[in-house]
Amino acid sequence: MQKQSHRLTRARAGLVVVDIQERLVPAIFEKDRVVQNALRLVQGAAILQVPIFATEQYRKGLGLTVPEVAAAIPGFAPMEKLAFSACGASGFVAALESKQISDAVLCGIEAHVCVTQTCLDLLDKGFRVFVAADAVSSRTPENYRFGLERMSAAGAVIVSTEMVLFELLGQAGTAEFKQVLPLVK
Repeated sequence: MQKQSHRLTRARAGLVVVDIQERLVPAIFEKDRVVQNALRLVQGAAILQVPIFATEQYRKGLGLTVPEVAAAIPGFAPMEKLAFSACGASGFVAALESKQISDAVLCGIEAHVCVTQTCLDLLDKGFRVFVAADAVSSRTPENYRFGLERMSAAGAVIVSTEMVLFELLGQAGTAEFKQVLPLVK
């Protein structure tokens, strides 16, 4: 029996951008950190041709994805949801499966609600989940911390934006490395 690698690889990875929306972002703890790191993940995933999926929670109340993140996602087509978990968005899980994704990298808000519930549901469905801790947050530092702890305890791998980008790259000296390098400097 072949042991599955603990490494995140392009062939299996997908980036999930959870609810980084105009009316929610201003209330988020360390909002600039979250938006900037989510943007770095999106830009890196686009360079590396890793599929990107975005969700929007109750668009009427929370608004659209912030413009800088939306503009960076190739073919931006967010999935609207009312369920807190992205898995509750119509077609979300099928979209991951259609791209043969087994490793979901999560970023977004709020860490203790929509990101955690998405993480738990993906784990229950057999996905490996990597949570970019520097690209998620909540309205309070406590809820941010509790969300990360809950996801880690459930089996998610807590990572940083740079860990994700360098792991997906795999090596230096390539044209893609030269494109991604400015994102981590």
